Amino acid sequence: MTELQPVRKLTIVAKDPGLRVGPDGAMLFAQVDVPAEILGPGPTGYRIKVVDYNATERRAYAARQSYQDGDTLLDPFAPVEGEGLLDPKYQAKALADPNFHAQNCYAIAMRTLGLFERGLGRRVNWSSGGHQLHIAPHAFALANAFYSEPDRSLMFGYFFDAEGKPIFTSLSHDIVAHETTHAVLDGLRTRYTEPSGPDQAAFHEGFADIVAILSIFSLPEVVAAGLGFSGKMPGSGEPMVLIAADKLTIEAIRTSILLGIGAEIGMGTGGGRQSLRQSVELPPRADILDDPDMAEPHNRGEIVVAAMTSAFVELWTTRIAHLGTFENGDYNLSAVVDEGAKAAAQLLQMAIRAIDYCPPTDLDFGQFLAGLLTADRELVPDDSRFGYRALIRKAFASYGIVSPPKETDGEGCWPRFAAAETLQYSRSNAEALTRDRNECFRFLWENREALEITERGYTEVISIDSSLRIDPDGIPFRETICQYVQLGHFFGAELIGICKIKPLPEGFTTTSSVDLLGGGVVVFDQYGRVKYHIANRLLDGRRQRQRLEYLRDTGQLRSRRDDARTRFANLHLARMEG
Repeated sequence: MTELQPVRKLTIVAKDPGLRVGPDGAMLFAQVDVPAEILGPGPTGYRIKVVDYNATERRAYAARQSYQDGDTLLDPFAPVEGEGLLDPKYQAKALADPNFHAQNCYAIAMRTLGLFERGLGRRVNWSSGGHQLHIAPHAFALANAFYSEPDRSLMFGYFFDAEGKPIFTSLSHDIVAHETTHAVLDGLRTRYTEPSGPDQAAFHEGFADIVAILSIFSLPEVVAAGLGFSGKMPGSGEPMVLIAADKLTIEAIRTSILLGIGAEIGMGTGGGRQSLRQSVELPPRADILDDPDMAEPHNRGEIVVAAMTSAFVELWTTRIAHLGTFENGDYNLSAVVDEGAKAAAQLLQMAIRAIDYCPPTDLDFGQFLAGLLTADRELVPDDSRFGYRALIRKAFASYGIVSPPKETDGEGCWPRFAAAETLQYSRSNAEALTRDRNECFRFLWENREALEITERGYTEVISIDSSLRIDPDGIPFRETICQYVQLGHFFGAELIGICKIKPLPEGFTTTSSVDLLGGGVVVFDQYGRVKYHIANRLLDGRRQRQRLEYLRDTGQLRSRRDDARTRFANLHLARMEG
């Protein structure tokens, strides 16, 4: 009987087509691990369905690849004997085949989804409620790509540069990982697409870039190439390769292709840009969040990317400094790459776990920072070796991002729920509390006074998720995340009397009507006891005033729920036209 394997290898374009190596300027290909499954045409698996239809040309590309032969799982684009991943003829043949573009999307999307599921310790749902996310690798002839929740799909466009060369967004690891992250985050926090303050849409964009950038560091050949090494990484027992110290300075790493997004697209659309975005080069300023140029979501999102990648660069160079040097002060390339992989993996997992500690509505950058620090402290209480959390706080503060000062402790983390001893559990079914939404809602309702959940709004528990993580000592760490939202319809007079918004914002009267959002996450420990309650409360007058003023000023006050679901497509199209 054939032993079933948990993973399989599939060939992709590593990082971005703009990353070139060797004397011939070859594109960097890689074979990556994805979950093993019996794939249908497309390829189509249990979470991803590639539907290769070109709406501009009104044509469908036939899926002609076979991904298994009996029980043997195949990589149809693996080099055959006599070929190599850097072979120009092999690359030309693969790049000319639309089925390779489809495989590239499938493999990177599954790889990105796997990062989230390992970090969160559970399966992740798509916001659409279906099991499969659709991907269109050649959706339209535009220099664009976006996530569309109504279509439960990722759309990747293509365009032609000044020389007539076709450029496909579906071939960029950066772009595919970015758009997949939008879909995953929308499944985790579906209300983050709602009109809110300036940070929420920007966070979606910035977080997607963070995942795309840091996820690439798990591919050693990509990191080595990004540092300027064009040869083959040495295997076990082979002679080491040295890299000069001047290639490992903070400035050299900050300007490398490794920390950029969409190199080929950035160059192909003109303007002399090395990358579509190189957020790490954004100069830190404590008042940058108030800059009018940072109001657009993509631009504003670059601030949180710059903070995170700046922390990564400092952390990586600190770890490199702990390594021994060889002749002329050079470093062992493999050790340098390994330290980068460790630092990136740690920060990426921190960022992913932070989502469980973020409120489900009206997120701002400071709250994400608090979630980031809290998630890491829960899993790794001792941060003394490299000081990840202190370094992150410093990097974020340099861009004006701090944890909410009146709601967090001295370390910038969310405090444990202070009124835990007042909560009543006697009328709750302990077994069902952390797995049944109705039982969890009953618990919240019974304890609404202690939890400060107002009766004024419609309240709904929208998810209960159990997580299993492993701490550095190998001990299982279990939590349950209950996510609830509140919706209230208020007239202006109620904003004054109930929400204490006085005077009303300009343009509002006592007869004006608005919808307000609130909600929180309740984190239960392994015993089913409340550990954290992290909320943006419905009747928080200060926050609601800021939100209403922002929506008024940006023309979003009357936005409908359906408008929010197409927001990513609209944002990306508006950015392209601008």
